[in-house]
Amino acid sequence: MGGAATPSLLVVDDEQHIRELCRIYLEKAGYSVIEASNGAHALDLLQRHTIDLVILDIMLPEVDGWQVLKAIRQRDVWLPVVMLTAVGEEEDRIEGLEAGADDYLIKPFSPRELVARVRAVLRRATVSLPPEDVDSIRYPGLLLDYGRRMVTCGQDVLTLTPREFDLLWFLAQNPQQVFSREQLLDRVWGYDFEGDARTVDVHVTRLRHKLLASSSPYAYLETVWGQGYRFKPEIRVDS
Repeated sequence: MGGAATPSLLVVDDEQHIRELCRIYLEKAGYSVIEASNGAHALDLLQRHTIDLVILDIMLPEVDGWQVLKAIRQRDVWLPVVMLTAVGEEEDRIEGLEAGADDYLIKPFSPRELVARVRAVLRRATVSLPPEDVDSIRYPGLLLDYGRRMVTCGQDVLTLTPREFDLLWFLAQNPQQVFSREQLLDRVWGYDFEGDARTVDVHVTRLRHKLLASSSPYAYLETVWGQGYRFKPEIRVDS
């Protein structure tokens, strides 16, 4: 690990054999692993330990994965979360991304794929887009501060996830240019992301909602039907 602190991971699943499988492969890959068998235990561990990433099953007894994810995002928008979903439950995966999950993995999964996803998510969380010698971007009613990863829209400081910030920063760096979903996956999420293009739609929708909910009289994100998305500041029709 080159002298750096060992990342600490929390694996939350009510099936013991899945937790053990995750722990064996993740520890072999150099991570420290803490286990929780239910949502309440997971929330308790998150209060008592410094966790760098959470692997979270949706179907948990009593306090389910959705409740745990909501509690995590209320206290820490930056903590990476990888959701575990059942085969065929596409709506769960979309809902997880909308709720702030960084990635998802479908059961049954390959332990090696789990390790690869964890590495990719942690890398994206710690190494974000290069600022290209620009530490802030300003448009009418909008200020992006790269160093503090802060977005001020109108009079409001927005609460964005790491991926939402990266997406807005990239689009704001390239105003008026239309990017397809595939291009945004490659440029913002990275070539190693294995999710589908709907991931982009989910994040753009969440980001647009947060921007429009602010006090700024401008709209910033435009959908170009059949092509993708672009950053285009315009006075809102509802202003």
